[in-house]
Amino acid sequence: MNNTAHVHQLNPNAIALCSLGRWIASRHWVPATGGNFSIRQGENSALVTASGKDKGELSPQDLLPVSWQDEQLSSPHGTPSAETALHAELYRLDPAIKAVLHTHSVHATVFSRLALADSYLFSGYEMQKAITGIKSHEQLLPLAVFDNTQDIPALAKQLRQRWQQKPLPFALLVRGHGLYAWGHSLEQAKRHLEGWEFLIHCELERIKLTGLP
Repeated sequence: MNNTAHVHQLNPNAIALCSLGRWIASRHWVPATGGNFSIRQGENSALVTASGKDKGELSPQDLLPVSWQDEQLSSPHGTPSAETALHAELYRLDPAIKAVLHTHSVHATVFSRLALADSYLFSGYEMQKAITGIKSHEQLLPLAVFDNTQDIPALAKQLRQRWQQKPLPFALLVRGHGLYAWGHSLEQAKRHLEGWEFLIHCELERIKLTGLP
């Protein structure tokens, strides 16, 4: 075991992120080694899941230290997930963000193909209050939707442009790809992820039953 892996095994943030990753995998939200998770370590650094790892079997040595300066990423100990640039952009946009969780659930992926506008408004659901800042089911809760692309730096740029107009309420959806959720703590990120997955599942079921968007 190298020194980096040993340090991560003793890192409580790494242990907590791996435990959460295994819980997310148990919900079948990250099949076939898909998805990626990260937790902030410093102002310009985070631990990020390595590429190609089964999220149901995560251990601290599967997390890679990544740092960034401006738009340059550095990871000296391996290959982080391809979407790491999007994680880094979120951390840059909001210094209070502590963790970012990216999933590929069936419901979110299918729903993303039906959401044709660049934002989808949720209303009328009590569970909207799971999202920080929402106090009532009567509030409109927007979910930003982006087109999928393999050019992650370009997607990060789109995110930055959208965020400068108005910060996103703790999630975004990429068409045909999946959901990103984040929080100012790991526990908050988990709640946001579970809340958004629930809301998306409800809307998808409503659309299936009524045929109405």
